[in-house]
Amino acid sequence: MGRLLSVINRYLPLLFLMVLVLAIAKAFHLYWPFIQSRLVAFVAHLNLLVRYGVWVVVLLLFIGLGVLAVLSLMSHAGRLPQSISRRRWIMDILDRLTNRVALEERLSTNADATFIDADALSHALKSKVIGQDAICDDLAAQIRRRLALQQRGKPVGIFLFAGNPGTGKTYMGKRLATELGRKLLHIDMTQFSRGMAGTALFGSPRGYVGSDNYGKLTSGLRDSPDAVVLLDEIEKADPEIHKKFLTAWNDGFITEASDGKQISTTRAIFVLTTNAAIDVLEDIRQQYSQAPDEMRRASTNTLKESGFAPEVLSRIDRIFVFSRLTGLDVARVTALEIERMIEGYGLQVADQGIDPEILYRLMERQEKLADTASSRDLMRAIEESIADSLIAAKQQGARCVALIEGQGVVFARPVACPE
Repeated sequence: MGRLLSVINRYLPLLFLMVLVLAIAKAFHLYWPFIQSRLVAFVAHLNLLVRYGVWVVVLLLFIGLGVLAVLSLMSHAGRLPQSISRRRWIMDILDRLTNRVALEERLSTNADATFIDADALSHALKSKVIGQDAICDDLAAQIRRRLALQQRGKPVGIFLFAGNPGTGKTYMGKRLATELGRKLLHIDMTQFSRGMAGTALFGSPRGYVGSDNYGKLTSGLRDSPDAVVLLDEIEKADPEIHKKFLTAWNDGFITEASDGKQISTTRAIFVLTTNAAIDVLEDIRQQYSQAPDEMRRASTNTLKESGFAPEVLSRIDRIFVFSRLTGLDVARVTALEIERMIEGYGLQVADQGIDPEILYRLMERQEKLADTASSRDLMRAIEESIADSLIAAKQQGARCVALIEGQGVVFARPVACPE
């Protein structure tokens, strides 16, 4: 009996299914004429709808697309009514939560990873910037690491060059731009000792004089976003101008005042130079030459005491303290400056074509100036010593010269150029 009940329970669902199918078939058979007449009427109505309603459908479709386009434009302009903007299904989530267009523009300015040879860059800098070999090595390594980043929300680097005048701070910034193949934006910050002078850098607001032109910095980065921005003697600028750079260094953009446009700084390299607290920084450099973290801490505290705002110093990636030039390093710098001046007159200097006595006298002059000496003083001394003789040699048709000193007078002797 139990076995029979088990078999019935197993096949009972199948039995019910068969009864249901038979019932549906019987009902379909009985009501087929009625179903057939309804199908014929439905097909007739469908044919009329297709024939006369297709253009109405197309018109409604175009109206709907037009409404969506208008809503999209209003959304991008930020003019969408709140009652509509709250409906999450009508717009991109980025349109609802942020300025998607601005975000897309920022992403489009992100640079791809760039790989450079740090050793080659360091060697090139050492060949031109005398007496700062450790800084050349460290600077090249820092730039290599930062350029290798694919996504950057900040500039490639913000570097502060501190130390005595005449040690090569400004020249290092110029050579860095040359060796990297980037445009140099050289800004003398002594011209911006008053806060209002910042309009020359960042533009003038609408309605003010000059508002039809971009500022020097904003226009330079707009045209050359990967430039090396050299802010020379940054400590002499007004502190309010210092703070205007905070968004450039922290958020990756600066704002042009004339039209409110944001100019990306994520591909730029900022180099700041300062002559502040040179004696204390020189002592710090000697004391912590093998401890870069301690050097940064001590240098930061010293510069803070010299008037730098803490928020400005916190944005600086690396502080490099340049060492004083002594001995033959002064002679090397002097020889390079003489070579550049000779080339500036369209001439070449012969091999071993600079009399050692000339270099010795110029070095003596620099040493007498002591801590007040600068590269500008050296350039003036060189120009006063050799410019007239170079002009005379050029007028004689010379192409190569050798500098000779006789009885306290320097003259340029034409010589044959090496083949």
